[in-house]
Amino acid sequence: MSKPFPMNAWYAAGWDADIKHALLPRTICGKHVVMYRTGDGEVVALEDACWHRLVPLSKGRLDGDTLICGYHGLKYNAQGRCTFMPSQETINPSACVRAYPVVERHRFVWLWMGDPALADPALVPDMHWNHDPAWAGDGKTIHVKCDYRLVVDNLMDLTHETFVHGSSIGNEAVAEAPFDVSHGEKTVTVTRWMKGIDAPPFWAKQLQKPGPVDRWQIIRFEAPCTVNIDVGVAPTGTGAPEGDRSQGVNGYVLNTITPETDKTCHYFWAFVRNHRLTEQRLTTEIRDGVAGIFHEDEIILEAQQRAMDENPDRVFYNLNIDAGAMWARRVIDRMVAKENPPQNPPQHLQAAE
Repeated sequence: MSKPFPMNAWYAAGWDADIKHALLPRTICGKHVVMYRTGDGEVVALEDACWHRLVPLSKGRLDGDTLICGYHGLKYNAQGRCTFMPSQETINPSACVRAYPVVERHRFVWLWMGDPALADPALVPDMHWNHDPAWAGDGKTIHVKCDYRLVVDNLMDLTHETFVHGSSIGNEAVAEAPFDVSHGEKTVTVTRWMKGIDAPPFWAKQLQKPGPVDRWQIIRFEAPCTVNIDVGVAPTGTGAPEGDRSQGVNGYVLNTITPETDKTCHYFWAFVRNHRLTEQRLTTEIRDGVAGIFHEDEIILEAQQRAMDENPDRVFYNLNIDAGAMWARRVIDRMVAKENPPQNPPQHLQAAE
């Protein structure tokens, strides 16, 4: 049975600052991986299982750039090749562990979990706002006990803000405003404008101007699991819906979700802004505030996963607001199906039919 995630894709394995000259184990798409930085700063990602007896290499230690198994002392280089075996001079030529392709970009370390011949760095999702000097911000990681697709669903439909996040970013306008959905081969975009509304508390604090606002949420999904959301408010009548956001405040909510197992995931997020760039205190305030908002999501999503586990035969009902999530699911399903073509039965069974 195929897994609900494509393997031929780049997945964030950690923030760049998470990977040090120390062994860091992580499970990605059901695969156990151990990561570390070499002396020259390169990130290594190896299968976390010794060739000899499958003991996790993350239970071993580093000697320079060499990883030493903590069970029998086999040594591996950064390419996963065994370079030493105890009590023998000849090294079995098959003695190696899988090394995963790695790219560092947009403050994240990305791993390619599928066919290494297809690991094109140009396919890393665009999250450039995370390190662009025109934007300032920070983020965190959440370990969520749910199917990664539930997080994507949650981000593709922000009407839940009205009900889950009413004290911060939600108000009635989010649930009632019309929206447009467009889609491509690997992308889905949901655009929502709320014109002439009261700014919710979070945005009122950022804008610091009284009066009604025009608010926007432009959600862009890139398969299989990256969602970047262009958000902001501007005083009503200053031209934001027509493209002039100069009187407003703009942010991006950057999200990339990495499946751990069928029912758990690593959720990497950041919030960046294009105003008051040098105020580190504001960066920390927003990061901690958004962390609180996302914890509200975490509670809802884990409860949803538990209910799904208890009711495995129930199917989801969809509303108009689910259009973006439905398209994202279709894109993911196509990627998974492409990697798992239907198998023809053996010839003797075909003949019997």
